[in-house]
Amino acid sequence: MFDIHRIRADRVAMEAELRKRDPAIDLAEIIALDQRRTALITEVEELKSRRNTGSQRVGQLKKEGCEKEAEELINEMHGLAAQITVLDDQLQSVVNRLDHLLSLLPNVPHESVPIGKKEDKIILRSWGEPPTEDSLFKSHVEIGEELGLLDFKRGAMIAGTRFPVYKGLGAQLEMALIQFMLSAHIQNGYIPIIPPLLANSESFFVAAQLPKFADEIYYCEKDALYLTPTAESLLVNLHRSEILTGNDLPLKYVAYTPCFRREAGTYGEEERGLIRVHQFNKVELFKFTAPENSYDELEYLLADAEMILQALNIHYRVALLPATDMAQQASKTIDIEVFIPAQGRYYEVSSCSNCEDFQARRGAIRYRPTEKSKPRFVHTLNGSGLATSRIFAAILECNHHNGKIIIPEALRPLIGTETIP
Repeated sequence: MFDIHRIRADRVAMEAELRKRDPAIDLAEIIALDQRRTALITEVEELKSRRNTGSQRVGQLKKEGCEKEAEELINEMHGLAAQITVLDDQLQSVVNRLDHLLSLLPNVPHESVPIGKKEDKIILRSWGEPPTEDSLFKSHVEIGEELGLLDFKRGAMIAGTRFPVYKGLGAQLEMALIQFMLSAHIQNGYIPIIPPLLANSESFFVAAQLPKFADEIYYCEKDALYLTPTAESLLVNLHRSEILTGNDLPLKYVAYTPCFRREAGTYGEEERGLIRVHQFNKVELFKFTAPENSYDELEYLLADAEMILQALNIHYRVALLPATDMAQQASKTIDIEVFIPAQGRYYEVSSCSNCEDFQARRGAIRYRPTEKSKPRFVHTLNGSGLATSRIFAAILECNHHNGKIIIPEALRPLIGTETIP
């Protein structure tokens, strides 16, 4: 949730920062509503004070036997009560509108985040070398179907397009990726979590999936529950409305979940197969940290995600996203992208973000630096560690030689073979 105090302190500066995210942002209505709220609160408090004073005076008048004056004052108090009711209703309406507008504002970008559009991202570094035999590359769709690893037709029959079926050694490869990632992160100090796959609207509001992105999430209307698009939405709620201690931090969690996304819109032929699907598997990393350490922890989170790709010997690059391309809750996001040879382009497999106190304010997640200190909001960080579908595609396309898939060494003990078939 956006902190209204930052707008009050310097509207011009804050509007300039937010327009790096969205040039159309205008804080005029928010300012007007905030001022109206303050005025209404003052007016209501004055009326309540008069009512309380009057009520005490009624008692005194009755003791003194001044029944007529007491009756007149009681009638006056009834009028004040009616005014208070009207103003309270107005105040609630103003607060609801103000909270709604604040809930739509994005986080302020960190000073290191570039200004610009999606294509203005900054490539920070790369690891490994991309394959170069372009003419020999087959699509992972073709490879997967030829080797009996993937079945898109049956997936479409069962659920519709963009729901793949993993078969045989394809299913084993997918499960091995998940198991390898989880084990690596647990060994690195992350606490494993198995969360619900469904969550209520309050949980999704805290995560900043709602209200802005309601159309992108699957909704179970009868139960008023949403299918998770990412375990971030679940993990951020683990400590909702809690006050942690400074010694608790950083808290590091890892969770594997299937993820469900409507992905509304039209996509080209190049994004078929596993590149963009409605259901995919993902291992998610999440941290609750002290504010002064959060950007160091972001670098550690990024390194933990990169470690997986290095262990799998998969070429990747790291990109700093521009302000307009970040999720609403993020203050800074760094993507990890793998190369998909058949398409000759990179695709994101992890977005590592520092959300600072944006989600913590929505979820009232605080900590005490010391036993006697005032509670402060934590910072929350998240990142995929990793999403498997595009990793699966990269392995099929990059490791396909002479009709066989060379299994990354790190996965061989989990699958029991060096090649497919």
